[in-house]
Amino acid sequence: MAQTGLTFEGVLDRDALVPATELLVALVARPEVAAAWDQESACAGTSVGALTWHLVNQPQRVIELIAAHDPADPRLTAPITADEHYARAEWLQQDLDGPANVGVRERGEQQASAGHDEAVAAARAALAALPAALAAAPPALLLPWTGLVLRTDDFLVSRLMEVVVHSDDLAAGVGVPVPEFAAATLRPVLTLLTDLAVRRHGQDALVRALARPERAQGAISAL
Repeated sequence: MAQTGLTFEGVLDRDALVPATELLVALVARPEVAAAWDQESACAGTSVGALTWHLVNQPQRVIELIAAHDPADPRLTAPITADEHYARAEWLQQDLDGPANVGVRERGEQQASAGHDEAVAAARAALAALPAALAAAPPALLLPWTGLVLRTDDFLVSRLMEVVVHSDDLAAGVGVPVPEFAAATLRPVLTLLTDLAVRRHGQDALVRALARPERAQGAISAL
């Protein structure tokens, strides 16, 4: 499917990341998460502890990338769109045993060794630092793990998507209610997931799954 040129620049409510992170902190701090720390989560091959840290990493990455911003970096003049970012994402091109996905799980397990209390403390610290970081955010950010540049709003939506999707994973794995995210969080996330699903399965599959289930042809997972 052709590139859509999807971008959230100028339409994202950046402050939506703060209440989303508040819900993340509340979920991470639940005793059910601590009790199941070493058990497998709803994500196959990933412990509850590793998944928890992967969640905590999302607001942390926002703060870190904004702090590391170098306005003199010439790469910042050529950001790619949100859909192009995901078109190039190695983890989406590989199965669960691909190097990119194995690397994510291994990093999560290493972090999980620090324990539940440390994850809760890190999540709370990220929440406290997030408003000031968002206020200082530049128009575009370099992603050091890929060398690519995203418009800041597109990067923030990518983090919101990770928070929403993996909050569901974490809650499902430990048997607690899924956080109820605000519309300002869900709308851009659902737009992004819809775009990715269309790219992956085509227009007909998505329209039928949403509006004509009698003609639906199966799953329309975006990821």
